[in-house]
Amino acid sequence: MAFTVNLPPLPLRSLETATGIDKLPKPIMSFTRKKPILSFAITNSAEQPQTTTPEIELEFIGPKACSDGKYPVDRATAVSGEKLLRNIMKDNKLELYGTYGKLMNCGGGGSCGTCIVEVVDGKELLNERTNTELKYLKKKPESWRLACQTIVGNKENSGKVVIQRLPQQKK
Repeated sequence: MAFTVNLPPLPLRSLETATGIDKLPKPIMSFTRKKPILSFAITNSAEQPQTTTPEIELEFIGPKACSDGKYPVDRATAVSGEKLLRNIMKDNKLELYGTYGKLMNCGGGGSCGTCIVEVVDGKELLNERTNTELKYLKKKPESWRLACQTIVGNKENSGKVVIQRLPQQKK
């Protein structure tokens, strides 16, 4: 046994009248199969600001000078706060490990201390030293970091970071 109940539609007030806000989308009423459906038309407004993702520019200085006496510089960019320095270097095929580190690194686990880099400029755009770094770098300069423990940016800042690759080999 089936039965139907037909109720009259309820009067609706628009949101701008009910809340006093005239910036909300205008309600559109449509009927399909005698059921009222309330939907809102969204328009792209020029008033909405375009949000940009903060990016960090990175410069990687090579460990040894070329024949002209200048150090080679590689450049990369990264979205702020999303990647470890080690991963950025690997993605851009930049040399991270010395001879021993190529054979005996921990793969980014923070247990070997072979991915040492020196932060020449932009230290404030990196995370603080982790406990692992404090352990492995306690007798090293403050500017030295482990690439596998260093997060580039904090999702809000942008700027430039200059990294010296393999500072222990620099002569």
